Amino acid sequence: YEAERDLIPLIISNCQYQVEQGGETLQEFDLEKIQWQISSRFLQGKPRLTLKGIPMLVYRHDWNFEHLFMDIKNKMAQCLLPNSAMGAISGELQSYSEVCEALSVIEVTLGFLGTVGGDPNMHLNVYVQDILRMGDQMTPILKALSRCQLKHAIALWQFLSAYKSEQLLGLKKDPFREISSKYKADLSPESAKLLSAFLNYTDLDAFLLELHEMMVLKLRNTQTQDSFNPEWSLRDTLMSYMETKENEVLLEVESQFPEDILLSNCISVWKVAATRKQDRQAK
Repeated sequence: YEAERDLIPLIISNCQYQVEQGGETLQEFDLEKIQWQISSRFLQGKPRLTLKGIPMLVYRHDWNFEHLFMDIKNKMAQCLLPNSAMGAISGELQSYSEVCEALSVIEVTLGFLGTVGGDPNMHLNVYVQDILRMGDQMTPILKALSRCQLKHAIALWQFLSAYKSEQLLGLKKDPFREISSKYKADLSPESAKLLSAFLNYTDLDAFLLELHEMMVLKLRNTQTQDSFNPEWSLRDTLMSYMETKENEVLLEVESQFPEDILLSNCISVWKVAATRKQDRQAK
């Protein structure tokens, strides 16, 4: 329909004018009749559309990554990223801006893989260049991605997401501004001592990745964070989260992580572990 041709005449025909004493003109619209005429003329007999099945534009910041990961896994195999690849990628992405750009590229890639899938053995740099046509002026990023295949896409997101937070921590900035303060309680001196002992024996990289992923996917999401009580045991919560995934759980978390540390301490725990990792790398 056209507003000037169809709607305006309909509205005018249902408008009554009344001249008040003093020359002021009042308009009265028969809204009920206008609604009925619009419905019968433009809507009656037309099929009703629903949002189901219609692609919706959702900003990446608002994506539900858990649902996206499930869509990808239903379309193609996924596997862990080798430690050698993580070490090489972190060495090639030296600056915070490069890490952010690489994470942005992999998130775009995940969006496409969740919709159409792909060959799990295709190298990521080939997919980005030849399929997504995103290769211009991205030489350092493409070199880093060349170490991975599409079957590493989810694991690479997990790594880059955590690596970005580590970079922010190194810049003295808060990586978790969007997470509620109820998960940012400080550790007691005794808990800090027990945590330090645990970090000496655990797989520090794997622990950082799993804890970071849980915090980002569960606690940053306002729709799910209410389901996570800050008074819960962090050990039990993290174990439960890892058990929902297809990857192997970190058994040392169950057997050695201090049981008195709560979910309310999770941000502090991650920062202590990340600082420990940075100190080791600096030696």
